[in-house]
Amino acid sequence: MRKAFAIITLALGTAGGLVRSADAPKLDPDSPYTAEQSNPVTYDVDFAAVVTAPNHAKVLKVWLPLPQTDSAQQVEEKGLSTFPMKVEPQIGKEKAFGNQFAYFEFTKPEGAQMVRHQFKITVHELHWNLNSEKVTRVARWPDSFTPYLRSDKSVVVDDRLRKVLKEVEPESHGPAKDLTDVMEWVDNHLTYDHARASLQASSEHALDAQAGHCSDYHGLCAAFGRALGFPTRVTYGINPFPKNSPSHCKLEAYMPPYGWVSFDVSETQLLINAIKKDKELGDTKKAELIAAATARLLHGFRDNTWFLQTKGTDYDLAPPAAKRAAVVRTIYAEADGVALPDPDPANPNQTGFAWMTLHKYTPDKVVAYPFKDWSSLLNHK
Repeated sequence: MRKAFAIITLALGTAGGLVRSADAPKLDPDSPYTAEQSNPVTYDVDFAAVVTAPNHAKVLKVWLPLPQTDSAQQVEEKGLSTFPMKVEPQIGKEKAFGNQFAYFEFTKPEGAQMVRHQFKITVHELHWNLNSEKVTRVARWPDSFTPYLRSDKSVVVDDRLRKVLKEVEPESHGPAKDLTDVMEWVDNHLTYDHARASLQASSEHALDAQAGHCSDYHGLCAAFGRALGFPTRVTYGINPFPKNSPSHCKLEAYMPPYGWVSFDVSETQLLINAIKKDKELGDTKKAELIAAATARLLHGFRDNTWFLQTKGTDYDLAPPAAKRAAVVRTIYAEADGVALPDPDPANPNQTGFAWMTLHKYTPDKVVAYPFKDWSSLLNHK
């Protein structure tokens, strides 16, 4: 989508001023989203995971992420349960990013165990209407942003990545323009492929394989963003409609004065590729839809067919697991201190799973997935 990126970049502008202490907006990683909200949808969610520990395991531990109410989504809890063993959950919140988990501990489990979460959640379509001329550069970020600026085991900022970044962006043209160039490079170099996904938002894997799924795309974008000097994070959530792999992640970048802004590079790429291949569309219509999809991405967009569960990468769970988690997509599980392999049921080459999810979503109205329903693009301005 190189041509479309160039066109939209011109529309966004290229300015980006330096913010000094006297005129800096309040910088807070916990600030609410500032996006324009519309089209709320309430989903009745019945979500479960069936986990099978190795034969005669002594202890099976399961961490189930709990979506939380914030400025973009509202959660109404209905209940947590297990089957066939009855285990009461322990609710905990990890310290790095504030992610909340229901923790279940099964002693001497024989056969599969199910953990179940029932709740209602209302989500909104979010539009930031990002104007790059208003995005400001921060001279020094407060210490509270350190988790979003550091190099970690998933989002790796090293000499190799900086070398690539120097080729992508030899000199800065402002935070918004720099991020646009980064997303364009990732779009042009990565191929979407579940069979070659890291499942860990690994920027190193993305650079090596130049392939993967959403977490690899957004882990690499996050690493580039941190190398450029502004906070980024990978946010994992759920698409509440039937699909083999219900989890999906997005990139968020903190861009004053807008705060956290959401971008979905991988789904936009898939959408544009589908538009290009559609034999019923003429060249003019294709160009119109591609330009609209690119503009929606670059202006900041989060759909109402996704809700947030976890933020960040490489953190200790609550209570702590035997090792830090790279990301938590649906659940995290370990048996006798050993992490069970994270499955990707959307990978056609994978047929054995340590766990599988069962999920049913009932929306309060008909809602279309905006990364496949092209009519939604025509409404974007």
